[in-house]
Amino acid sequence: MANNNVEIAARMREQEEKNTKRRAQLLGLNYLDSRTLGDFPLVTDYLSNKEMYDGYVVPLTAPSDEHNLTFGITINTPQPLLRQIRQRYQDNNVEFYLISNAGFRDIMLRYDPPKKVIYENVKIAKEGDSDTIAAVSKTLDTVRSDDILNYLIEQAYKLGASDIHIEPQREAVRVRFRVDGALHPVANVTHDKYRVLLASIASRANISTAATREAQTGHMTQQVTKADGQADILNMRIETVPTVYGQDAVVRLFNFDVSLLNLDNLGLNAVERQEVDHIISHPHGMLLVVGPTGSGKSTTLYSIVNALNSPARKILTLEDPVEFSIGGVSQIPVATAAGDSFAEKLRAVLRLDPDVIMVGEIRDNDTARTAIQASITGHLVLSTFHANDAASALSRMIDMIGVNPIFSSAIRLIIGQRLVRRLDKDAREAYTPDEATTTWIREVLKGLPPSETPDLNNITLYKPVITEENPFGYKGRLMLLEQMVVTEEIQKFLRGEAKDVNAEAITAVAKKQGMLSLLQDGVLKALRGETTLEEVNRVI
Repeated sequence: MANNNVEIAARMREQEEKNTKRRAQLLGLNYLDSRTLGDFPLVTDYLSNKEMYDGYVVPLTAPSDEHNLTFGITINTPQPLLRQIRQRYQDNNVEFYLISNAGFRDIMLRYDPPKKVIYENVKIAKEGDSDTIAAVSKTLDTVRSDDILNYLIEQAYKLGASDIHIEPQREAVRVRFRVDGALHPVANVTHDKYRVLLASIASRANISTAATREAQTGHMTQQVTKADGQADILNMRIETVPTVYGQDAVVRLFNFDVSLLNLDNLGLNAVERQEVDHIISHPHGMLLVVGPTGSGKSTTLYSIVNALNSPARKILTLEDPVEFSIGGVSQIPVATAAGDSFAEKLRAVLRLDPDVIMVGEIRDNDTARTAIQASITGHLVLSTFHANDAASALSRMIDMIGVNPIFSSAIRLIIGQRLVRRLDKDAREAYTPDEATTTWIREVLKGLPPSETPDLNNITLYKPVITEENPFGYKGRLMLLEQMVVTEEIQKFLRGEAKDVNAEAITAVAKKQGMLSLLQDGVLKALRGETTLEEVNRVI
């Protein structure tokens, strides 16, 4: 694992140097790869450490004579500072070279060796908790400008956050973390801090800080320390979109632990697990996972890929981006923003004779048809699809590919899913619902087999309790899912033999064959005290 982290870090640095060189060419500046300098003699007579930190500028080499001075600058270095330095040393020949932010940090570690600085940990605030927001904002003011991005990422990682939202507004810039699917404010930072923060993101993720009308996507990684003290590489996707007061940025943290990518962790009941095992044991066919962004689709697909991963199978994935590396699997990035398409890459990889293909997302007719053709010619195809539920996904797929008897046996299983917050067992309280809620629950669960129906005469629900250890009463997330096995009756919709081809008709047939809907699964889990009805209704 250590060697793998070193390799990833080296690739990260190489990419940052390429990005910096490209920026230097665009800006008409000289570029220098600071890795070539080695342990050059430090020059301490021209700038103080504070000036270097504040201006993102460093003296690079000892002058060969008193008339030549060389400085390294970054994309964060203010232009007025360059003029000030030229003015200060107007009797000298002053040259500036653009270096990467990583190079600047490495050089500054020689000028200013790291001290043990303990910053307070971020605490996420409850609604209306201005005191906590103010306290964290004050802590952020003490964090060195060049460390603020690393600090936020480390704190988000410690809290188990999936996203960092940086949102510029009129008076200040709001920072929020998404924890267990819910957004929580953590701090407000000044626009000056925001500009430094955005510049750091831009440099590492290869996006532009210039005023732009276009949304941008980038990727970056950072080394973090796990609870057991081991170092790990955290992958992140960056999304920015211009707003009235600046670029709104979201940092999505992909913190996959391969040991957790296990079908046993998905919360499948015995029947659902048997259905999945049966489908993926076949050498061909298609399995779709559907749901909105942030519903855990990637985790489900990775868990299935991990279950199938063996020396006897060739597994290929097409992803935009590759979110997590799995040993033994050939993972291929698809840069759709640069003009790549899933359909073209899929046609190319079919020539490699794979057994299993994971397509990150079916977005268009061409990809849908190509994936289905692959699934009926001896390949097991796994993919995600944006739809509200399993029946809607099948209805949309029919709209994309048309009614086609040849394709009717291709799609074998559709899994619809959502993520809800899981109640903390040590911070929950039982209560008896009112009559209206009781009647609604009975209506939702009507028609379930007696073996799956709890006692609806004595209904107990649970609600979160706020404690000092847990200010929200929730801990972790729980998957709600529905599994629609594409049986002979469901295939009639694909063949055009059904009278009505719509989501409602498909759902009715699937329920008759024993499918548990997302709402029913959520209500049953609320009755077991795993989550709340409020959470179920929030996501469905």
